[in-house]
Amino acid sequence: MSGSYLAFSQAQLIEKYGSGAGYNEFLRRRGMSLGLFTLPVGAVDRQHPHMADEVYIVLEGKGTLQVVDEKVPVEAGSIVSVDHGEEHNFIDVVEDLKMLVIFAPPDLPDEDEA
Repeated sequence: MSGSYLAFSQAQLIEKYGSGAGYNEFLRRRGMSLGLFTLPVGAVDRQHPHMADEVYIVLEGKGTLQVVDEKVPVEAGSIVSVDHGEEHNFIDVVEDLKMLVIFAPPDLPDEDEA
């Protein structure tokens, strides 16, 4: 493996991080970070607005992303961008959601996560 790149497969990421609920960052660079975010059916998404712009790429599952007062249905193949500082939460998770999340620049960790 070269020092100038890292390669991942969706199957490996889901096998490693896809059980349970939560966010698992697997790559951090100066300008961005990537993680796998998993929400099981009925989960309560307690995230807060982030200091970075964010993109969700839904790999599996079905639910709704509420951004401020708008509800955006999401399912496998959906791609949604949320601007930094905006209130947003996943609601009505009807099939376990597994999402690739991209932060640009990398989001700072919560004080209780650091």
